[in-house]
Amino acid sequence: MKSKEHRRDARTVIAAILIFLLLAPLWIPALVLWVLFYLASRLCLHLAVWMLWLPRNKRLLFVYSDSPIWQTHIETQILPSIRDQAVILNWSQRKQWSVRHTLAVAVFRHFGGRYEFNPMAVVFRPLQLGRVFRFFQPFKELKHGKPESIARVETEFFHYLRLHELPTSA
Repeated sequence: MKSKEHRRDARTVIAAILIFLLLAPLWIPALVLWVLFYLASRLCLHLAVWMLWLPRNKRLLFVYSDSPIWQTHIETQILPSIRDQAVILNWSQRKQWSVRHTLAVAVFRHFGGRYEFNPMAVVFRPLQLGRVFRFFQPFKELKHGKPESIARVETEFFHYLRLHELPTSA
């Protein structure tokens, strides 16, 4: 009895592999196009940020929401230190995001992903890829009495900002 089931399973696997290989001429070009589109959009976003934000000393996007878990902490401990150099989006007010935030929203959607995108920061440097700092999990751990993670990510974030300060105009 086991040998019949084993043969059936082997046939199913072989059939799946054959279908996968036969459809390769369709999915490989689609995958290549998707990767090229992703890379081109990433490059365009970086170019736009480098040309539009960095000359105005805006070098990071910060996204947060009105969550009782982190709102007070972010508004008292983080935003005062970064406000002058940040483009700030409040996820709770996303219905009111205006046309003037189009680049910010595009950057947020590209770098944010689908999970743990709030709160987060994306820091940009000229001719370097943006660096993402995610605060969701550390705040979740803080809520459960574990402050080490939020302290660590904040230290890394502020250290990275200090190390990579933009030169000031004279």
